Amino acid sequence: MDYKKLAEILFPDIKEDIAYYENEFPERKLPAGAKVTRLAPSPTGFIHLGNLYGAFVDERLAHQSGGVFMLRIEDTDEKRKVEGSVEIIISSLKYFGLNFDEGALLEGEKGSYGPYYQSNRGKIYQCVAKYLVEQGKAYPCFCTEGELEEIRKQQTEENVNPGYYGKWAKYRNLTLEEVQAHIDNNEEFVIRFRSEGTEEGTFEIEDAIRGRLSMHENFQDVVILKTNGIPTYHFAHVVDDHFMRVTHVVRGEEWLSTLPIHHDIFTTIGWELPVYCHTAHLMKMDEGAKRKLSKRKDPELGLGFYMELGYHPAAVREYLLTILNSNYEEWRMQNPDSPIEEFEFTLEKMSNSGALFDLDKLNNISKDVLLKIPAEDIYEFLLSWAEGHKTEIVNILKGNREEVIKLLSVGRSGDKPRKDLMYCSQIFEFISYYFDEYFEITDSYPENINKEEAEKLLKLYFDSYDHNDDQVQWFEKIRMIAQENGYAAKPKDYKKNPDMYKGHVGDVSSVVRLAVVGRSTSPDIWELQQIMGEEKVKSRIKKAMGN
Repeated sequence: MDYKKLAEILFPDIKEDIAYYENEFPERKLPAGAKVTRLAPSPTGFIHLGNLYGAFVDERLAHQSGGVFMLRIEDTDEKRKVEGSVEIIISSLKYFGLNFDEGALLEGEKGSYGPYYQSNRGKIYQCVAKYLVEQGKAYPCFCTEGELEEIRKQQTEENVNPGYYGKWAKYRNLTLEEVQAHIDNNEEFVIRFRSEGTEEGTFEIEDAIRGRLSMHENFQDVVILKTNGIPTYHFAHVVDDHFMRVTHVVRGEEWLSTLPIHHDIFTTIGWELPVYCHTAHLMKMDEGAKRKLSKRKDPELGLGFYMELGYHPAAVREYLLTILNSNYEEWRMQNPDSPIEEFEFTLEKMSNSGALFDLDKLNNISKDVLLKIPAEDIYEFLLSWAEGHKTEIVNILKGNREEVIKLLSVGRSGDKPRKDLMYCSQIFEFISYYFDEYFEITDSYPENINKEEAEKLLKLYFDSYDHNDDQVQWFEKIRMIAQENGYAAKPKDYKKNPDMYKGHVGDVSSVVRLAVVGRSTSPDIWELQQIMGEEKVKSRIKKAMGN
């Protein structure tokens, strides 16, 4: 077979050779040890926590080493492409603080190793496919769907491995004349990779997360170019990672089964393989057992879930590091105020058995992270979130900026600061009592206080109220009202002699708290009243008294 002639018949319009693209995309001039990573999503309109998890690994590997973090869009499958999804991918990742050095960006493509959309790289793929044909390592296959179905049927009957290989590869050894005849007959064809692997053969490869792996080698003649000349994922992945000079490929463990194909194509062409890093599935506990996070069952898998609720990106990044590296929490305890960029992220500390995602733990970490963020910054973040997700509160946030910042600040200092804030929708709900249009009484009076008793206590409070009282004076008045009406001045006195009292001073302050903020628990009520102002406080008490 004259393979060069065959290549010319199949690719008459491809004039460049591999050497041309090797020169066009040379080795990158980067510091020793610098890593080049890529995120390569399909533009399907859904970006999930797994994408963010992997992207965070990519970003840390690249930026810790002085390397390059890029975005490549794998958009060769027209059926799955969703309008506007690239913008969703980029803006979603940007929200969580992940910024690309090069690739497909909102302002256009950036970098010297593009195009970064696979749909615009057709000539590069065809050039490499032509090279493989010239080497006798690829060939045209004219199999129809009917023929493929017949092959599958026979393989099932014979109980052998399914696929296109060996004696089942019926177009593997056509003569030049036979190929020409099929083409002259206007028959559609794909280009298949001619594998030299066997069903029994194995190879070893080092995975940066899983260690040394022994795998069955590829023996299938996989399709590398479809009938329309568009590459399959397997082929495009290899070609792009080589010419973009990617050093580390981070992807989910579901891609492990395809590694033999990629290894086969890389080694057949003679290219050096990147370091593969197969991350574990994100898991969750469900009825006492671990299972994979599911797009259908778990809304928290989609990144939109966190953006809609308004999780601060710093909190999500902090949490992800706790499940990405097993030594991160220990480092954080030793370095409570250090930026996460100072933590040395390593692939060796990643789990290979399933990373457990825990929403409760994320919420707790979020409380810790927000505690370190100034109230002014939380206000700005809350406002920004409202502008995108809860527009009806934008004006009241803007019109009460100083008051909201004060509300966010209450109880956040001292040796035992309050950790009340988790994410924007919860933060607004937490401070919503301040705004009359959102105020409501959500809890009940203490069990030992009925409505009539509560109104009596509130009238006494109203009559004695002086907005200029300091905290000590204010509480003394609460204590006096309690004592004069049969309540213990201290909770411990009531606990010792419950039959002597109606309740204790805490019950009286709870009645006031409910009238002013509508809840049985809140930050310091005196501080809240100072922020709310005398008129608002008195109005709330009057209303609770039934006036």
